[in-house]
Amino acid sequence: MGIIVAIEGADGVGKNTTSRLLCETLQAAGKRATVIGFPRYGETVAGVTIGRYLAGDMPVPVSPHAAATLYALDRFEWRDAILAAVAAHDVLIFDRYVASNMAYQGARVPPEESRALMEWILALETGQFALPAPALSIYLDTPWDLARTLILQKAERSYTAKSFDEYEADVALQQRVRANYESIVGANLLGPWQIVHASAEGTMRAPGDIVGDILDHIAKLPE
Repeated sequence: MGIIVAIEGADGVGKNTTSRLLCETLQAAGKRATVIGFPRYGETVAGVTIGRYLAGDMPVPVSPHAAATLYALDRFEWRDAILAAVAAHDVLIFDRYVASNMAYQGARVPPEESRALMEWILALETGQFALPAPALSIYLDTPWDLARTLILQKAERSYTAKSFDEYEADVALQQRVRANYESIVGANLLGPWQIVHASAEGTMRAPGDIVGDILDHIAKLPE
């Protein structure tokens, strides 16, 4: 049975790049490692719906609780694959996981309601849906102005041709997402967290340096 490491952070901080390089580095060191990214656009009922939602193509309003349930259902539909991957590998890396749902949907309600919604999502995903908690979650931290520039450099996404999806375009939302992540990290919700700075002095750090920091944190996990 392997361990789960979740790579988290707001939009544009390099989660996908970091997850892939972390996996490749672990494999080169002789570890059985794999990456699962969420949402599963085009692969689950919820993933297809989330893609339409983020593209601004939903014919009805989507409340924070409804959106949270969709993101949770996307993972629940993939639960068997998650459990199989944990059983078959030394390290399962998530490119976004439960905390992403908590941070983003918690940013769509008034601040005084945010913590309650985040805890509701945590109970839904790890309780009712019985999704496994990570042994370690990594929060990739970088300023929004730099992250916004990096979003514009992304390849075209499968769910939208726009430069920014509905969440990425909302600057105020992105700032609240960052505040929520800080709250989640500070309270160690979903298990232990470590902060890794993805940028320094206004530029992104080398991906290998970021992965090196993450490997140091993984090495300190109890056997």
